[in-house]
Amino acid sequence: MIKRAAAAAVGGVVAVGAAPVVLSAMGFTGAGIAASSLAAKMMSAAAIANGGGVAAGSLVATLQSAGAAGLSLSSKALLGFAGSSFAAWMGRSKEADPSFPPAGPSGGDSQDGNAPTDKPPASQNCSEKDEK
Repeated sequence: MIKRAAAAAVGGVVAVGAAPVVLSAMGFTGAGIAASSLAAKMMSAAAIANGGGVAAGSLVATLQSAGAAGLSLSSKALLGFAGSSFAAWMGRSKEADPSFPPAGPSGGDSQDGNAPTDKPPASQNCSEKDEK
């Protein structure tokens, strides 16, 4: 449990810390959109789709704002929560859950002690003719 909490904390910190680096690498910089970058291609596609301008509130506009001014406190909190959740999910235990019985003839899947099969049991009320 402590391992999972530590993974969540690290995941949140990494997510918030990596966001400015990723934005800058994409071309969303403090000085504007970098030429010949992924951000420039995104801006071009958005402008073509909107008839010549980038719509306010669009993905490109939001990323440009975050690249130029940094992330707001609420954005950092949301990103930290998402990173923590993802890291906690990835850091979960790979061991079998003790609340479930083991599969197979020795435990849980079959009442008669036989190994479970992929086929459902035949109905008592139908003949072979009905099954075809």
